[in-house]
Amino acid sequence: MTVTNQQEYDFFVIGAGSGGVRAARTAASLGAKTAIAEARFLGGTCVNVGCIPKKLYSYAAHASLQRQVSESYGWSVSGSTFDWTVLKENKDREIKRLNGIYNDLLINAGVDIFNGHATISEPGIVEVAGQSIRAKHILIATGGEPFIPPIPGSELALDSDGFFELSQQPENVVIVGGGFIACELAGVFQGLGTNVTLVHRRNRFLTDFDQDISDFYSNRANDQYNARLETEVVRIEQIAGSEKKKIHFSDGSEEQVDQIVFATGRRPNTAGLNLAELGVELAANGAVKVDDGFQSNVSGIYAVGDVIDRVALTPVALAEGQALAHLLFGHKKKSAVSYNLIPSAVFSHPQIATVGLTEKDAKDKGIEFERYISRFRPLLYTMGKEDEFSLMKLLVEKGSDKVIGVHMAGDDAAEIMQGMAVALQAGATKADFDSTIGIHPTAAEEFVTMRTPA
Repeated sequence: MTVTNQQEYDFFVIGAGSGGVRAARTAASLGAKTAIAEARFLGGTCVNVGCIPKKLYSYAAHASLQRQVSESYGWSVSGSTFDWTVLKENKDREIKRLNGIYNDLLINAGVDIFNGHATISEPGIVEVAGQSIRAKHILIATGGEPFIPPIPGSELALDSDGFFELSQQPENVVIVGGGFIACELAGVFQGLGTNVTLVHRRNRFLTDFDQDISDFYSNRANDQYNARLETEVVRIEQIAGSEKKKIHFSDGSEEQVDQIVFATGRRPNTAGLNLAELGVELAANGAVKVDDGFQSNVSGIYAVGDVIDRVALTPVALAEGQALAHLLFGHKKKSAVSYNLIPSAVFSHPQIATVGLTEKDAKDKGIEFERYISRFRPLLYTMGKEDEFSLMKLLVEKGSDKVIGVHMAGDDAAEIMQGMAVALQAGATKADFDSTIGIHPTAAEEFVTMRTPA
C-alpha cells in the first residue's frame, strides 16, 4: 500500500515475527492506529526458519523409526525410499501458506504493512520504503539471527537458516554445536539417512538442561552419531575439484564431508536500526535493554522477543508483545508476563521437554529437594530390536512437598510436558501427583506412579 510522508501512527512495529505480529494485532484491537514493517518474511524465525519447518522435518525423520518399528508389528515395508526434494517442496509450500495467513491476520486486524527494512532516524520517526513516518510508540521486534564463529573458511558453512534451503540431502554432514538447535538438526539428518558428526566444545550436550537429561541424551548421541565432545572446528577448506569440504578439528584430526552446519547460538538482530546513534542502551551482544514494561532507556522506543535476549521462545515473545500492547493502549499498569515455570522442548531424538527447576537451579537457590527418576523402555518398542528408552524425573521440595521441576527425555515428551506445566502453575504437590489416577498403559502415567526417591 502507499502511505504519504505525513502518515502518523500510534504504534509502529519493526519486525513481523511472533512478538511483533501479536503486539500489532493486539494494539489495533485496542483502537491504536498501527503499522508494521518487515524486511524479510512474515512470521519471523519461528514460521520460516525455526519452530514450524524444524518440526515438519522432525516428523519426516521420525517416520523412518516408525517404519522400522512397524516391521515388528507385522508390516512389510521393504523397498521404501526417501526423497529430500519432496520434503523441501512440501515444506516451502506450507510456509508460503502460513506467510499468507500472517498477512491476512494483520490486514483483517487493521494493521498497515510496510515491506522493507525500517530504521529509526530519530525518536518518533521511522524510515521505511523511502518514506518518513511519525509514530508515538515504536516497537523493535526484529528477533535474532544465527551466529557462526569467525574461523578460516567459515563462509563455506551453513547456519541453521541455511539448513532449510538445502535442495539436496548430503551423504554426510558435520554439525557444530551442543544446544537444542544442533541436537535437533542432528536428529533430522540421521533419521533421514545422512551420516552425522556432532561436534561440541563441552563434555556433554544440552548442558542448560538438568544433568540427568543431559547425560541421558549425550549417551544416546554417542550411539547415534559420531559424537565428538571437547572438540572444536578450527578451519574449513574446499577440496579442489570437489563439492566436499575438509574440516580441521582442534585435536589435529580432519574429516571430509558434503556439508557443515553451525548451530552455535543466535544473537539479537539489532544491526542497521540506528539504535546506538539514538542512545538506546544495548547489551554487549546487541540486545536491547528494557525495563519491566519493555521500554528502552529512550522514551517511546520499546522491544520484545529474542531481541531483548531474555527467553528466546516463541510463546514468550507472544506474551511479551501482547503485554506491551495492553500496557500502552489497554491502560494496564503492570506487565502480566512471568518468566517462571516456562516449559520448553527440544525436538531431537530422543525428544526432550522440561518445566521448572533443574537440580543445579534448586541447589543454587538453596532449596532442599528429593528426586524421583524412572528409566524404562516404552511399550511401543518392546516387540522389536530398537534400543529406545525414556527417562522421567521429578524434583520435589522438602517441607512444602511442591513439585518444582519436571523433566523428560523420550517419545511425546513435549506433549506430556504441557500438562505438567499446568500442574506446576497450579502449585501441585507430590501428594497431588500420587493421588492422581494414571492412564494405562501410557508413558505419562510414570509421572503419577513414582513413589521412591532416587
